[in-house]
Amino acid sequence: MKTGIYKSSEGEARILKLYDFFQKSLGVIFNDRMVNTRFGVTHVLLAGPEQGLPVVITHGGNSITPQGLRGLLPLLKQGRYRVYAPDTIGHPGKSAQVRLSPRDQSYGQWLSDVLDGLGLESATFIGGSFGAGIILRLAAYAPQRITKMALFVPSGIVAVPLTSMVFRVGLPYSLYLLLPSRQRLYKAVQWMGSDIEDDVLQLIEAVFQHVRVEAEMPRPVTKAELADFTAPTLVIAAEKDAMFPGEAVIKRANEIFSNLTVVECLKGGTHYSSKSDLEYVTKRIAEFLEATE
Repeated sequence: MKTGIYKSSEGEARILKLYDFFQKSLGVIFNDRMVNTRFGVTHVLLAGPEQGLPVVITHGGNSITPQGLRGLLPLLKQGRYRVYAPDTIGHPGKSAQVRLSPRDQSYGQWLSDVLDGLGLESATFIGGSFGAGIILRLAAYAPQRITKMALFVPSGIVAVPLTSMVFRVGLPYSLYLLLPSRQRLYKAVQWMGSDIEDDVLQLIEAVFQHVRVEAEMPRPVTKAELADFTAPTLVIAAEKDAMFPGEAVIKRANEIFSNLTVVECLKGGTHYSSKSDLEYVTKRIAEFLEATE
């Protein structure tokens, strides 16, 4: 474990200011809770009726909870779900600055501890990208704690292609850090997609400048690790996702999950979903949750 993800106190303040901006922009009333885990304190945003179906939403890596919740607003506003959205420990946000290993069971243990701190025996889980890989670590570590699971553009199913990691992601990012400019920032995020909003781009720029980013994704889960995991599962991948190519994700998802209820690949989709793709994903997740309640 490593501690201290921010490069400076000023950088941390900048990230937290953006956190509050994104949270306010959602137009949702949240409560805040701090829960203890074996790795450190974790900040959780709570929304929705207390008696609603418990849904835990995990955000993408090197990002913040409110930005991750933006695309899932229809679920937050339905009034039927009690949403718990933890700031991933060791990533930007208000949780402890303790970075866990994505290679072992640490993230599964952390998420299990979060459930304990919230008084939940089990819950429905929704996560995209790095957040999906975290949920899969829980599926391997404590499968009984997941009642349903919805994953989109997920890490944790296939490894990132080496050529993408080096040339499409790593090299442009390194060039931006070496000689920061707006043009190099655009090139550094080009692999994500072409529909990144201006305020999200500001957040990405702040993370690049002020955070020691997590460069490693959660390792792919094995079929053996999921031997006891039988919860209904949704997987939506994106055809042109540079990190997790849709065809490869779909193929392996069919191999490792025993109760794959929904599996789809967004034609032409990229890692950062377009507005129309995100609306479709949210609609499919809502249908999946309703169908399996």
